[in-house]
Amino acid sequence: MMANSYIEVIFGMTKHNIIIKGTKDGLMFLLNDDCSYDEVIEELKEKLENSHQTILTGPVTRVIIKTGARKFTAFQEETIRNIFSTKGNLIIHSIEHDVVENKSNDCLDKIEIITGTIRSGQVQEYQGNVLYIGDINPGGILKAIGDIYVLGTIRGIVHAGMNGNKEAIIAASIMEPTQIRIADVISRPIEEEQPRSLKHEFAYVLDERIFIDKIQHLSKFKDKLPVSL
Repeated sequence: MMANSYIEVIFGMTKHNIIIKGTKDGLMFLLNDDCSYDEVIEELKEKLENSHQTILTGPVTRVIIKTGARKFTAFQEETIRNIFSTKGNLIIHSIEHDVVENKSNDCLDKIEIITGTIRSGQVQEYQGNVLYIGDINPGGILKAIGDIYVLGTIRGIVHAGMNGNKEAIIAASIMEPTQIRIADVISRPIEEEQPRSLKHEFAYVLDERIFIDKIQHLSKFKDKLPVSL
């Protein structure tokens, strides 16, 4: 068997709502985006509990979940993560959905509220503005097309305006990132002219550079804030 080839392993029912592919980096779960969420969960439990003992008895394995065009809510994602958490050797690396081209700007007029913690090796990506209630740990990555507001500590990597929007901002309760990026502008190592408190700050782009300011000065960007929560 060629080392670079994918090994497709298909379990379960006649109509497969979940296809599992083995790759050189781990496992990829491809979820049908036409069926109901409950059907996905039912089949996922069936596969993990009854149909794949050889995977469970193997080494620690990185799992990528592809949801197609379906965008799970924070609660739905957490449900899936809880299911996998009972399988000690299967570690979710990321839950990903397809990026839809030519998106309406409606998603940038609202804000999606997410709770949780992004740990090392995890990547979370969203299509609009994001209010993330929790921490981004070192090695974790949070991406969004719009603005990113973190009620917590940023110690990992955060990328706002990932579709090229240089008017996007990144705000956090505590700003200690490994890297921040807005559109294609990446933060340089911090060389402070004045001491920073690190608390309640936001980052923005000006003249192709990323600057950090106190959150109380965010009012000058009020025309960019989400229309509704």
